Amino acid sequence: MSETLEKKIDAEGTDLKITFADLGLSEKMLKAIKAKWYEHPSAIQASVIPLLLNGNKDIIGQAQTGTGKTAAFGLPILERLDTNSRDIQTLILAPTRELAIQVATEIKSFADSSVKIQLLYGGQNIRDELLGLKNNPQIVVGTPGRVIDHLSKRKTLKIENLKYFILDEADEMLNIGFKEEIEEIIQFTPKEKKVLLFSATMPKGIQDIVHKYIKDHDKVSIERKELTNSNIEQKCYKVNERDKFEALCRVIEVEFDFYGILFCKTKADVDEVAAKLMTRGYKVEWIHGDIEQKMREKTLSRFKNWAIKILVATDVAARWIDVNNLTHVINYSLPDNPETYTHRIGRTGRAGNKWEAISFVSRKDSRTLSWIERTIKSKINIDKLPEVSHVIEFKKKRLIDNTRELLLNSEDLHYVDLAKDLLELWDAAEVLAAILKEWYGNEFSSTHYNELREDNFTSDSRDSRDSRDRGDRWERWVSGVPWERRLFVAKGKLDWFTPGSLIQFLEKEVDAKLWDIWNIDIMREFSFINLKDEDADFVLRKFKDANPRKPVVVEAKQKDWGSSSGGSRGWFRSWGSRSSGWFRSGSSRGWNSGWYKGKR
Repeated sequence: MSETLEKKIDAEGTDLKITFADLGLSEKMLKAIKAKWYEHPSAIQASVIPLLLNGNKDIIGQAQTGTGKTAAFGLPILERLDTNSRDIQTLILAPTRELAIQVATEIKSFADSSVKIQLLYGGQNIRDELLGLKNNPQIVVGTPGRVIDHLSKRKTLKIENLKYFILDEADEMLNIGFKEEIEEIIQFTPKEKKVLLFSATMPKGIQDIVHKYIKDHDKVSIERKELTNSNIEQKCYKVNERDKFEALCRVIEVEFDFYGILFCKTKADVDEVAAKLMTRGYKVEWIHGDIEQKMREKTLSRFKNWAIKILVATDVAARWIDVNNLTHVINYSLPDNPETYTHRIGRTGRAGNKWEAISFVSRKDSRTLSWIERTIKSKINIDKLPEVSHVIEFKKKRLIDNTRELLLNSEDLHYVDLAKDLLELWDAAEVLAAILKEWYGNEFSSTHYNELREDNFTSDSRDSRDSRDRGDRWERWVSGVPWERRLFVAKGKLDWFTPGSLIQFLEKEVDAKLWDIWNIDIMREFSFINLKDEDADFVLRKFKDANPRKPVVVEAKQKDWGSSSGGSRGWFRSWGSRSSGWFRSGSSRGWNSGWYKGKR
């Protein structure tokens, strides 16, 4: 074995005098780079590009997400590509569809029209993939599961003449459970090839792959002095768990131009929070693993184009989203580990501007918060939530500013004649006040907002409002007077329902806004939704009046509620000729565990 090169480079210490031209790239490639406004290579690019252009060894790159790894291997591979060959010359494996799409898009942005790149991932039309493979692509980017499908099952992917085999975000592929698939794919590759492995960390699983399949290699490690970007202002709000949504709305409402990603732990939380934001009138959409791939791609496109201002996501669905000029990243729920926290908040502040990363922290998150602070070696500032009076004054100012802008930019005001007629009715100020009252209701009144209290995590906090609320809530359930009610809706995925469209359907049918919503579950032929007690009564009455014999919305019936076992608390509903049971799993943990379908 020849001598192994191992570089350890500080990511912040890249020599700004180095240009892409110094790395040995062709004039043609330099023009493509310049067209994207890239000036200086990142640390991983400055190290890997010369090794890949001029060396013959395999390469291991250890660097965090967002350091420019795709261009580091993509640029030299494009330089070495034989566009006249009908063979697949490069296979790139990525852990998720999103990352595979991002990698392919990035490489394509540097390539000319003669380069053919084929994406392979689950959820995409298989016929399109088969046609693409018949078109003899030089580069294939895919997820391990779909690549195995084409290799061993369909035998439509031929890589016996492969030159480059690349594992991107290898640690994440192992976390997801793709180790066996990776090793199986390697068996299809030729012995003479160059292997490139990129990973943020080097756990034992990665080391096993290196020892087994990568013999003679160079290693580049990008060391970072800080786990978080100094341009990011980090802060947290300590709030009771049940107050998080109201706190979130206050934070959004005191920003003139909020544009951010909101992270939740679970898919159910994403659905619930996004649906509640929609009822408040925010431009919001959401992504997670259960949403169809094409819908996710359309959502991301709308978010990048500012058609929507708030994106709610899980970590897995959003980890590799690269969006410029975010103003906020919000941790609606703190992640389970510091690395995920740094991945989340690293999405803002990328353009050199100073933006905010905000975390909502309840009592149960206190230890996680301390762990994150110790790991990033930085104290996260505890801030006070905006007061109701501040929110109201801000909203008034925004209404005035928006009206002023409309008056300055509107050349054709269609309502001038109507306005003159209205002003003849009464005093101008009182006419305008009546219209504002009709349109905004009590939105500019303190009665529109719930009282929020800070959770201070002290030992005395066991007697705080949060604890009292839980006790009162339990007593109300035992006495049969619930805070919220579970409703069964006889419409589901077959009716093209999503959490958002379900809420819109209910509001349209009952001709009213529904403000407090929890636990939306969209099944194949039916759905569930939780509403607060008085709203549930109102909705049930409206649907009963519309169809007394067979209402579309009925109350989901409890099953075995009197049992002392937490797990027996569930729901049963027979509708039409079908009888099915729905029961909760682990309901002793509260109302966020999810709903599971079971046979009666």
